[in-house]
Amino acid sequence: MANNIFRKKSIPKILEEAARGEHEGSGLKRVLGVRDLTFMGIAAVIGAGIFSSIGKACYDGGPAVIFLYIFTAVACGFAALCYAQFASTVPVSGSAYTYSYVTFGEIFAWIIGWDLLMEYAIGNIAVAISWSDYFTGLMEKANIHIPHWLTMDYATAHAGFTEASKLIAAGTATSEVGSTLMSQFSAWTDAPMLMGLHVIMDLPALLIVLIITAIVFVGINESRSASNIMVIIKLVVIFLVIVVGGYYVQPENWSPFNPNGFTGVMKGVSAVFFAYIGFDAISTTAEECKNPQRDLPRGMIYSLIICTILYVLLALVLTGMIPFSRLNVGDPLAAVFDERGMAWIAGIIAVSAIIATASVLLVFQLGQPRIWMSMSRDGLLPKIFSAIHPKYQTPWFSTILTGLVVAIPALFLNLNVVLALTSIGTLFAFVLVCGGILVLDSQENKPESKFKVPHVNGKYVVPLLFAGAIILLQVKIPGYFTGLLHADGIPMILFFVVALVVAVYTFLRNFSLIPVLGLLSCLYLMAQESASNWLRFLVWLIIGLVIYFLFSYKNSKLNQPENAVR
Repeated sequence: MANNIFRKKSIPKILEEAARGEHEGSGLKRVLGVRDLTFMGIAAVIGAGIFSSIGKACYDGGPAVIFLYIFTAVACGFAALCYAQFASTVPVSGSAYTYSYVTFGEIFAWIIGWDLLMEYAIGNIAVAISWSDYFTGLMEKANIHIPHWLTMDYATAHAGFTEASKLIAAGTATSEVGSTLMSQFSAWTDAPMLMGLHVIMDLPALLIVLIITAIVFVGINESRSASNIMVIIKLVVIFLVIVVGGYYVQPENWSPFNPNGFTGVMKGVSAVFFAYIGFDAISTTAEECKNPQRDLPRGMIYSLIICTILYVLLALVLTGMIPFSRLNVGDPLAAVFDERGMAWIAGIIAVSAIIATASVLLVFQLGQPRIWMSMSRDGLLPKIFSAIHPKYQTPWFSTILTGLVVAIPALFLNLNVVLALTSIGTLFAFVLVCGGILVLDSQENKPESKFKVPHVNGKYVVPLLFAGAIILLQVKIPGYFTGLLHADGIPMILFFVVALVVAVYTFLRNFSLIPVLGLLSCLYLMAQESASNWLRFLVWLIIGLVIYFLFSYKNSKLNQPENAVR
């Protein structure tokens, strides 16, 4: 069994089957060009991260949060180059799942396929909840009231009720409690009861997922058109915010530039990384690209560059318009203009936020079914997951199931937990993709790729960087390493162990620098997550492994030894 779980798919075999239309070439429409892919990348990246979580990140890190955006962009950039080489070498649906299958073997492919559920499906739960927040806020401004118990999850309502009750009991006037807490308080008190339980759900989140799922179901052309229109609208609005907001920037708000130090900046890791999730989702559309080997790498890299520039400019504008300490709000872009008395711009931003998050939903709802489709074709999931609709030429069952998997939990789950799970799951996928390039480059007789990660020998650079980092930490932060000897320090201990192993192997085997830096930088961002989040992540992977050994292992198309490549 040990050998069988590491059985690999052959790249030439995948390409041969795709060309014959027997396996990976499945009748999907090839209509996407580099412009469409770039727009889809922007559609996936620019959403809740730029309209919501950027406020909390600026609050924690002050103006210096731009360095976290830049560092995260660099880490994602390394991963994007690795994704681009894989997409050009293996231009089929499946994204990191397929890439892991040809480099690490079946067990890792299953793990990453299961893990990608956290990026696409669970990530979309977070996006749906954010969309609901913007939508209900806009309805309130338009004097259209939706009962609060239909606009949030049970845990949020209960926590808000508890906190508001304490404040009111202490003599605080309800007008001073805050609108957010009071809406949570009223959601709890006004909710109908069923068998002794408060009935509280996020109905708008459910409805938007069902609408987007319907668009994705009817075809890639419709999804492409909807995505492109939404991207154009939100780019125009973001440009408006930067230009108009730049006029009101007060440079004194940038002093001190780094008020909360390195720790404050790094508090925003989950929020900032969540803002970048999505550029890799377009690799799942390989079979719907006109020229995937040329256009996929360009689409990923172009979208990442454009989004990074926009994030940095927006962070500078926001922290320049008002003090960073007033940015811990759910709608920071609208809030800064409200403070300036420009309600008309705030209204435009609120509408564009609804459009932006809807476009993210669309791209992720497009990606998850295609992951399941690829896994089904390999026998790891039942055949119905790869069934193609005869009229719309989309994976109909996987699309409907994705809609249900996202829509139903979006009714009840808490945003913060979902956000953290999405970030750590996606970073893990990036780590494996970067490691996969190191494995792929060491293979003999590998297919030629139209795009390759630029090769820079890391033989001496990586060990020197590792040694320099250890020395710098020991000198600048005495006691840093002994301070890791607690539960929340375990992820960083793991990072240093892996970094040491990678540095040694890089020296011995002349590994390429960019994939190594991508692997280590993404693993470092993972290590910034809490131990409790790592525990939830490990439990999720264990559940996936149980499913693999109960069903996927024996049903895999590589179960016959002559079909596996070791």
